[in-house]
Amino acid sequence: MEKSKLLDRVGAAGDDRILMARVLDKLEQARVRNIPACTGFLSPQEQKMALELLRAAGAGTEDHVLLGGYEGAERRLILFLPDWLAPEEAESQSPLRWLRAEYRPEYGLTHRDILGSLMGLGVVREKIGDLLVSPDSCDLPVLDTVAEFLLQSWDLAGRAALKIRPIEVQEVRLPEIRCREIRDTVQTLRLDALAATGFQMSRAKAAALIAGGKIQVNWRDCVKPDHLLAEGDSVTARGFGKFEVAAVGGVTRKGRTSVVLRRYE
Repeated sequence: MEKSKLLDRVGAAGDDRILMARVLDKLEQARVRNIPACTGFLSPQEQKMALELLRAAGAGTEDHVLLGGYEGAERRLILFLPDWLAPEEAESQSPLRWLRAEYRPEYGLTHRDILGSLMGLGVVREKIGDLLVSPDSCDLPVLDTVAEFLLQSWDLAGRAALKIRPIEVQEVRLPEIRCREIRDTVQTLRLDALAATGFQMSRAKAAALIAGGKIQVNWRDCVKPDHLLAEGDSVTARGFGKFEVAAVGGVTRKGRTSVVLRRYE
């Protein structure tokens, strides 16, 4: 099937279409040149679209692996395999490199501070995986094409001086994940209603955050308060964290729907 028809089939438009076209290019490179080829780091939503695209293109599960540097990674890249490389041996050809940025804990650097400093250096998001922020350091997987640049040039985040060094995967510090369940009944599964429940705020404040472009659904900006959520969807709000719709239950006698939200802070 032609590339344009494949892209149409998965509904790729705008920036997504450009990104998915690159995914197909990497698949073709691995097939034609018989060498490993990889994408940049993809968000979970981009991974979902890319895997759907690959299925449409006839790529089997033995043709590629997803790598994020550690089990449970959100941002992952797709490594396309030549016929001489088995999936279980893909790590040997991984383009990932782990770096640690160390700083004094009194600066209280956040995910936003770290990401902002990287963007300020001109490093695009697809070159960087998950940012694992601790009180005095941040571990991050990066593509080998930017690793040396960051080791030499990345020395500041906000007002905090950084010390950057390479680390092995065994040294990676995984921050503790804080999560709690919220059980409630809601009148509707609209985004503004569930955001109010998940972030424990008024529905008016939730609607204002949505209108202000500060909320993402499945890692994509959403400015529609009436957007309907479903089980498995994730909602992120700047400054408030993230929640997932863990379960949608039945309707009560008063016409309200029971939900279980998993809130991450």
